[in-house]
Order: sequence, then structure tokens, then C-alpha cells
Amino acid sequence: MNNPWNDDIIRSAEELREMIGAPHEAVIKKVVTQIDSHIENFIAKSPLFFLATSGTDGRTDVSPRGDRAGFVKVLDNNRIVFADRPGNRRIDSMLNMLENPQVGMIFLIPPLEEVLRINGRAILTRNKEFINDMQWEKKTTGIAVIIEVEECFIHCPRAFNQAGIWNIDKWSPKDELPVVSELFQAHLKINNYKS
Repeated sequence: MNNPWNDDIIRSAEELREMIGAPHEAVIKKVVTQIDSHIENFIAKSPLFFLATSGTDGRTDVSPRGDRAGFVKVLDNNRIVFADRPGNRRIDSMLNMLENPQVGMIFLIPPLEEVLRINGRAILTRNKEFINDMQWEKKTTGIAVIIEVEECFIHCPRAFNQAGIWNIDKWSPKDELPVVSELFQAHLKINNYKS
């Protein structure tokens, strides 16, 4: 199939830079390699982050992780930790982390439109004493994920601002939203699942 974009595929960093240009120096210099008091405060107030992982075969996963603000704990100026919670048992993120420990995280604090980005390396531990010392509320799977932080920075609010994500006036009416149970059942049917 001949796609109309085939002749215009960007194939190099040089082509991309020629179109986009170079970032402002402040955009480069805002990146830090350790957790300072500002980042610690942001993490402490965040009830939700998105975790991006990829396996060695290129298989990728992005999953939300949420709990009461403060569920991600700062261990020191280079490490943070969160508990794995019981869920659907797919464990896509953790399987990826075993193959490729590099992860990306985006922390949100409603109604801020800026987000905190952290990139680093993941370590999975099942050490009971360490997990008990964290004093997490609610049940864990007995696994904690430690992230060795490599870079942190605040990301601009443009995406959230344009999406109007926190602006209730821009939300779709409830009766126009996708019905998730219908979507779930339709996908089971595609895969010939019978309960």
C-alpha cells in the first residue's frame, strides 16, 4: 500500500533539527540529576504518575500508578521508591524493567498544568523489612520499585493547557463518553474469549 507520507518520512536527527531548531539554553539547564527539596515537595504532593518502560525487544508500556499523595517516597537525593499494588497481574511494566531497567515517569498534581519528569533505572526488591519500613497504607504485592534517578525536570504546561484537562467546562458530557465496559466486552469478543 502506497501511503502519501512515504516520500516525506523524516529519517535523521539532522532533518528533525532543521525543522524544529535547537532548544533554548534554559530548557537544557533546567535538567538536574538529583532530587532537591523542590522535587521532593512535588513528589510528596503527587497522587498520580505515569510509568513508561520498554523491553529489550522494543515492547513498550505506559501505565498509571496512583494512590494518596505521598505514596512515592524519596529515599535520598538519588533514589525514590513506590510499592507495587495488587492489580490485573499482567505485570507488563515489571517484566520490562527486568529486561531493561530504564524508565520514564511523569508526575501530576491536579490542578497544576506543569508536570515533573523523572528518568532513571529501576530495581525491584522483595525485601520484607525494607517494604515494612516504608509504612505504605493498603496492601502491596510484596514488591517495591526503587528508581535510581538520572534526570529530573519540570515540563511546560502546554499540553495540559491546550487539552484543558483540568477545566471542567471543556469536559465532554457524561452521556457522550466511551462506555468502557462495552469496549472491554467488544475486545474480548474480537479475541474469541468466552467466560
